[in-house]
Amino acid sequence: MMNQYRILTDSSVDLPSEVANAIHIIVIPMKVMIDGNIYANYLDGREIGFKEFYDVLRQGIMPSTSQLNPEEIIVVMEPLLSDGIDVLFLSFSSALSGTYQSAVFAQKQLQQKYPERKIVVMDSLCASMGQGLLVWQAAQRQIAGMPMDELVNWVDSNKLRVCHLFTIHDLDYLRKGGRLSAEKAFLGKLLGVKPILHVSLEGKLVQTGMARGRRNAIRKLLDRMDETIDTTQDPVVFLSHGDCEEDVAYVTDLVQERYPRVKIMSSFVGPVIGSHSGLHTLAIFYMGSDRYSK
Repeated sequence: MMNQYRILTDSSVDLPSEVANAIHIIVIPMKVMIDGNIYANYLDGREIGFKEFYDVLRQGIMPSTSQLNPEEIIVVMEPLLSDGIDVLFLSFSSALSGTYQSAVFAQKQLQQKYPERKIVVMDSLCASMGQGLLVWQAAQRQIAGMPMDELVNWVDSNKLRVCHLFTIHDLDYLRKGGRLSAEKAFLGKLLGVKPILHVSLEGKLVQTGMARGRRNAIRKLLDRMDETIDTTQDPVVFLSHGDCEEDVAYVTDLVQERYPRVKIMSSFVGPVIGSHSGLHTLAIFYMGSDRYSK
């Protein structure tokens, strides 16, 4: 079965559910809390749909989220291990969530019980469809027959090549998350300034610039992508969005103009990430020469 190992991850990968199914990965849903109700963030939206979630944000309701706990990971891993299948868990960035630490705890518990099995937990240092892109790339190699030990080395060598570039619409989400001062958020909104952000080499969310207006911000994202994208092979570009499909269509056209043979995949920013990024977030992910280190 898939070389007798399975790739597991958490639902912050934000991949379309049909893609996750096609590449045979197992996705453990994280949870979002809205008005006292708890919803599991399944990729198919079975407990809370993506449009439904963003309608909640439009009402001014602020959801909260929680990391996976060790028990939630153990209950998924253990049946595989008991069936003689090894596991590779690729987690949400440890700089943004405690899920990695929970997975390490689960690994230690299960390794004692199943000492003959390989249980590897890796910090992706990625988020949203950046994490999704890393998992997708790993799954392609598993499907092609790469043994687990080789795949672990490939992930370790390539995870920092996953570049994340994004802009958000409402600076209040950054302010409430403690990533932008109230003064800067107020001035930014007053001037119509949109932040340009990325995920750093340490897996942290970092602001790298600003742009006046939405379309200028989008063009700036693409200009930054041009500086680092790896074009030695036909590029793969993933796009995620906070319910702004017109912007996705606009970016898709621009990317295809620049890279005619590009493979593009797009999906919603799911409720876990979307609770912190808000409506109209637009993000671009690709394999590049390196992430920005500033």
